[in-house]
Amino acid sequence: MTNKQHVTLPADARRSLRIYNCLFPLLFVALLPGYLLRMVRRGGFRSKFGQRLGWFSTEDRARLGQQNLIWVHSISVGETLLALKIIRQIRKLEPECAMVLSVTTSTGFAVAHAAATDWLQVIYNPLDLRTIARRTLLLVRPKRLIFIEAIWPNLLAEAVRNGVPTTFLPRLSPRSERRFRRFAAFTGPLFRLLDGLAVAEPEDVERWRALGVSGARVRVTGNSKFDAEETPPTTAPFAEVLRACGVGEHAPILLGGSTFPGEERTLAEVLIELRREFLDAFLILVPRHVERSDAIERELSPLGLRIVRRTAKDAVRRNGEPAPRVDVLLVDTTGELRQWYEFATVVFIGKSLHARGGQNPVEPTLAGKPVLFGPHMQNFEPIVSQWLAAKAAVQIHNPAELRDAVAALWRDPLASAELASRARDIAAAHRGAIAKTAECLLGHS
Repeated sequence: MTNKQHVTLPADARRSLRIYNCLFPLLFVALLPGYLLRMVRRGGFRSKFGQRLGWFSTEDRARLGQQNLIWVHSISVGETLLALKIIRQIRKLEPECAMVLSVTTSTGFAVAHAAATDWLQVIYNPLDLRTIARRTLLLVRPKRLIFIEAIWPNLLAEAVRNGVPTTFLPRLSPRSERRFRRFAAFTGPLFRLLDGLAVAEPEDVERWRALGVSGARVRVTGNSKFDAEETPPTTAPFAEVLRACGVGEHAPILLGGSTFPGEERTLAEVLIELRREFLDAFLILVPRHVERSDAIERELSPLGLRIVRRTAKDAVRRNGEPAPRVDVLLVDTTGELRQWYEFATVVFIGKSLHARGGQNPVEPTLAGKPVLFGPHMQNFEPIVSQWLAAKAAVQIHNPAELRDAVAALWRDPLASAELASRARDIAAAHRGAIAKTAECLLGHS
């Protein structure tokens, strides 16, 4: 930590924290059963469970205590993938720095752990009670704390009290903005504790001003989610999986990315209809939460499709030979969506037809793939609006429209490529956002 210690928080921030610390335990107890159920379903929750309470092994304590770290605080898979982008860029800017990445979910932890190095340690986020947050902060002793898409009020406050600079890469959806405006007297003082925010669009500056943050602390850096990293993904192992499934090199492939309940069934039914014209059509399903894989298989079983899981290698090959034709590949692993996009001919963006908010639609366009999505893309409204105005993506409202849109793109590869190219050109406005965001989060002017 810095030498600046025991900073007194402003009175309005102390008031907000008192309210938070009165309400958080009640809310936590109310949500605990559902939270525990999700942990069990996702698996891996027993490993390093004590870290959530600020308890670390001797080995972990030694690694954390030896280095003056930058702490990046994430949540689940999506935020963790974004955090890893930022972390790699920070390492380029400060090659000698060591870092710790904290996550909330076991699936996010698995993704982060796969990227761990001798200079990047992965831990679980401490429960945001003041004593636990303080204990963990004093153990990690970071020189900077960076929040990705959400802040933990007690951890933020303890960092400020101990003179640790804090910066924030927010995701301000319309829903969260309305909520923050409604409770601005409570949330504003907490946001004002931050030293800096990196936002995607110029209009975001005024939105954060309305929430009580000084415009001088807000820097427009572009959207890091829409900026491609220089290193292309490794795809050879994924191509082998498709070959083992009997998928031809030129087979039309529909991919559902980050799907939510109901969308897998819709995509499977669309596949059946499309096969009347496209006999070798194939479907790849990448659910947002892999713990739903059993439920997805049960839901699709009445359709008569042969489904193989990404991890079920023995079900694909028998005695070294391809098994009977596979219809659907269910990806029951995390952190591979970017690689699977490389093999799609059309991509459907999940959480947009039977759920609200949408998932990141830019990654597949960076891979040169045309995208379709449902009517509920509120979380990515700025770029979605630009795409629709430029005819750079297709929005559908029901399964019939989805079927027709996929068929049209498969019939006309040139139109499909042009659609993807227009979308990629619009997203290119955010090129360099990762580098700008990393500089902002490091406190560089």
